[in-house]
Amino acid sequence: MRIAKMIAVLAVLALASCNAPRPTGSGDQTAEQRGQAAAPGQPGLDSDEAKTLYALGLDIASNVEVFALSAADVELVKQGLTDGVTGATPKVELSSYGPKIGDLARSRAEARAKDEAARSKEFVAQAAQEPGAVKTESGLVYRELAAGNGESPAAQDTVKVHYRGTLVNGKEFDSSYKRNEPTEFPLNGVIPCWTEGIQQMKVGGKGKLVCPPELAYGESGRPGIPGGAALIFEVELLGVQKAGAPAADDAAQQPAAAPPAGQAQ
Repeated sequence: MRIAKMIAVLAVLALASCNAPRPTGSGDQTAEQRGQAAAPGQPGLDSDEAKTLYALGLDIASNVEVFALSAADVELVKQGLTDGVTGATPKVELSSYGPKIGDLARSRAEARAKDEAARSKEFVAQAAQEPGAVKTESGLVYRELAAGNGESPAAQDTVKVHYRGTLVNGKEFDSSYKRNEPTEFPLNGVIPCWTEGIQQMKVGGKGKLVCPPELAYGESGRPGIPGGAALIFEVELLGVQKAGAPAADDAAQQPAAAPPAGQAQ
């Protein structure tokens, strides 16, 4: 799905650059003229339109993340995009090389996942050596950060938590704290690491879960989470709703990119 979406984005951009009319009226400028008029160096974000165009770049970047582009790769992509937008003569035939985009995406994703898995394995092994850490039979590493004094949930219960999720390089990919809204979810409907790890906790407590990739999103990953990635969560257990008990709030929030969004699919 990620590769298909990325290819669709690139295809739309290519078609738009080929088919879009080139404005030549006195009140408009062509893309080439706008480029010539721009000041050297980084463009300023001094208008809503400029900020929206910058956001377009961020959106494109998020959809080509699978390629793990190097600085040299980015320059080649920029050259192709520039030639397409300005109507310059293409240096390669899109009909010949366009079909190869998916294969390149898959090979880059596989290589990246392999490297990420190696880093993750080392990280999980180190985490298991931290004082107070417990490595379970499944491979989960759990460490209590603050003791709770309430009940512990069972797998079939619904829990209410605050959490922060990071990759092994420290990059945060999701946080209920940033949304200022705890989340509720059935404990047996999330990634195995959470199902097992949160059962180790008591209400009012905090814990750290280090999830090897096989207990998280595996080789496929998720947007913002590369394939083969180990995930680190700091979780605060706020409440437990026992299975079969009436819901206190039917409008429970779901997190945007953390484990509950990756419920068994």
